[in-house]
Amino acid sequence: MPQTRKEILKLSLDARVEEIMHYQINIDNYTLALQKIGTLPEKERIELFSFSEQLSALLSSEKIEQKKSQIMLEVLQQQTDKDH
Repeated sequence: MPQTRKEILKLSLDARVEEIMHYQINIDNYTLALQKIGTLPEKERIELFSFSEQLSALLSSEKIEQKKSQIMLEVLQQQTDKDH
């Protein structure tokens, strides 16, 4: 059975909210991991340097992707509001 525009927009809206939440979970995890590494003795921090760089790159990427998703969420919300 075909879905209506309103139903599709609602599903898309819900998916985008969930996507943003997943990005936030990753952002929180990467931030906490970097903080944890920062508390380790210098020798361990040096050993984990490349891992820290990876985490920093992932953190930056997740923040950008989350911003993109937030823009798309706002656009979906505008369309949903327009259909009411």
